Amino acid sequence: MFKKLIFGLSLFVTLGFGATFDDAYNAYEKGDFKTALPIFEDLALKGDTDAQFYIGVMYSNGQGVKQDYKKAIEWYEKAATQGVAEAQYNLGVMYYNGKGVRQDYKKAFEWYEKVANQGDAKAQYNLGVMYRDGEGVRQDYKKAIEWTEKAAKQGYVSAQYNLGVMYDNGQGVRQDYKKAKEWYEKAANQGDVDAQYNLGIMYDNGEGVKQDKKIAKEWFGKACDGGYQKGCDEYKKLNQQGY
Repeated sequence: MFKKLIFGLSLFVTLGFGATFDDAYNAYEKGDFKTALPIFEDLALKGDTDAQFYIGVMYSNGQGVKQDYKKAIEWYEKAATQGVAEAQYNLGVMYYNGKGVRQDYKKAFEWYEKVANQGDAKAQYNLGVMYRDGEGVRQDYKKAIEWTEKAAKQGYVSAQYNLGVMYDNGQGVRQDYKKAKEWYEKAANQGDVDAQYNLGIMYDNGEGVKQDKKIAKEWFGKACDGGYQKGCDEYKKLNQQGY
């Protein structure tokens, strides 16, 4: 769920002669990469930052061109240095994973931070993970909590789950089962099977909630339905116990 390249972008019509950005984008969406690429290239050479971003995407994915992470990096950098948030985020992903460049957590962190400060929940979540794990920065659970909470409040499910874990374990905050339960519940209601399973555990053990084996069984069942084997195992145990 984390560190996947994004491909969506708000559309901005490019003014000028000949084909427009919309023409290229529409062709791209239809999978007509041979038509889209030369239009993007023409616009990109004229300074269109959105076109530069999409050329980066196409090289990254091998769409209409041979996959080439180094060229993707070049085009992302052109757009990113001019403030295109999507390009900045994708550069963070590529530096983090070492695609087209030598893996560099510090540079990944720098690019993510630029986007996170613009309010992007994915980047905020990634900063939380990097502060938690000490990747590219000194490990700092308090800052991990701050960034994770920013993303969680925007409804980003992975952040909601991670925040639940941190309250559950007392990482960067005082251990608080009630708050852990609240964040797990938000993630669980979005279909996160790990959160559903953890809620089952909390109701099974009476952590942060009144012990209730029937509700525990319900959450284990949801996790099981989502393909989480541990949820199936716990559901079966409670079922055998008559709950």
